[in-house]
Amino acid sequence: MHVFSSRAFNRHARAWFAPRKPRHRVLRVALTAIGLGLLAILLVFGLIVGAAMLAATMLFRAYRQRGKPLASGASAAKQGANVVEGEYRVLRRPVLNSGR
Repeated sequence: MHVFSSRAFNRHARAWFAPRKPRHRVLRVALTAIGLGLLAILLVFGLIVGAAMLAATMLFRAYRQRGKPLASGASAAKQGANVVEGEYRVLRRPVLNSGR
């Protein structure tokens, strides 16, 4: 029988990689504090990386738009193709009868 296919090896391998809580109360509290601290550090690091990505995107877009005129009402009217003209009228709200 092959060594790696035995049930004993599988049981020992699972036991080796299974997470276990320490029995000592102070050690358990210390490891919990270390885990929470590590979680907080990773959270802050993720927020910093996300903010840096947003800032880089904003700077890249601003750099790409440099030298182009900003759209305004007067310049939009000159372009013609981008202007949609139309007429409208304001409708009154229907008055509800009290039913008496």
